Amino acid sequence: MAQDIAENLPLHGIHVPLVTPFTRAGDVAAEALEALAHEALDAGATGIVALGTTAEAAGLDEAERDLVTGVCARVCGERGAPLVVGAGAGGTRAAEASLARLTRWPEVRAALVTVPPFVRPSAAGVLAHFTRLAEVSPVPLIIYHIPYRTGQPLDAAALRALGALPGVAGMKYAGGGIGEDAVALLGDLPAGFEVLAGDDAYLSPLLALGAVGGILASAHLATDRFAELAAAWRAGDVARARPLGHALARLSAAAFAEPNPVVLKGVLYAQGRIPTPDVRLPLLPASQGAVKAVTAALERVA
Repeated sequence: MAQDIAENLPLHGIHVPLVTPFTRAGDVAAEALEALAHEALDAGATGIVALGTTAEAAGLDEAERDLVTGVCARVCGERGAPLVVGAGAGGTRAAEASLARLTRWPEVRAALVTVPPFVRPSAAGVLAHFTRLAEVSPVPLIIYHIPYRTGQPLDAAALRALGALPGVAGMKYAGGGIGEDAVALLGDLPAGFEVLAGDDAYLSPLLALGAVGGILASAHLATDRFAELAAAWRAGDVARARPLGHALARLSAAAFAEPNPVVLKGVLYAQGRIPTPDVRLPLLPASQGAVKAVTAALERVA
């Protein structure tokens, strides 16, 4: 049961939510995806996230989602690294079914499950939703709190109640900034519950407040520096962490100048790491100006 293994899931450090590279024919470029996974782990990432927003999961069909999960599972199995897979849905029954599919890949260590989007249940409804999912999930849950996408703001008390559920290992916190609720949550975390930064530009201050790491799309780039930043805050090396955090925040801001993951794909293509910069509609490819801005920001990360 998820409750029995939640405490053994390593959440510290940087987890890279991989893009889904495509071939010229529009298919999933499995070899490029496998290479990206190895590159992230080689550069110091703690783990990999499959089928996150960055993966364009909403634009993949079921067979493609299975292919992506299988590739990432194979790499993480070979490397002994934790694999987190995006799962869930707006309805509780559908979310249960999504989680149940994860039993096909024993390498999956946790599921990243968004607060129910668009439905906007009450805080009590959100709690009931995750109570049910934690009871039936084959793996621990990492709750994805991203109110600017879900339309569901939750205060610190509600977030703390979610974190206290058995089988909930942590939360990807993407509140669109660092407000009173983030400070209150990190100042009084439930036992066995950890917070991961989800807004890339706010990684450093969230680490300073007590987050243990991050799930960060921009960590496809300068992965070693993101890992170094997490380690520096963990060690209390403020002199190193502060300037590095500022430099990486500028990189992240440039990477998100256009909708995620279009700029990242443009940069990865320019670096020769994926075969095309292509994304699926309704996304459009990144502008050359945005790609150049990230390239310039990368050069300033020391």
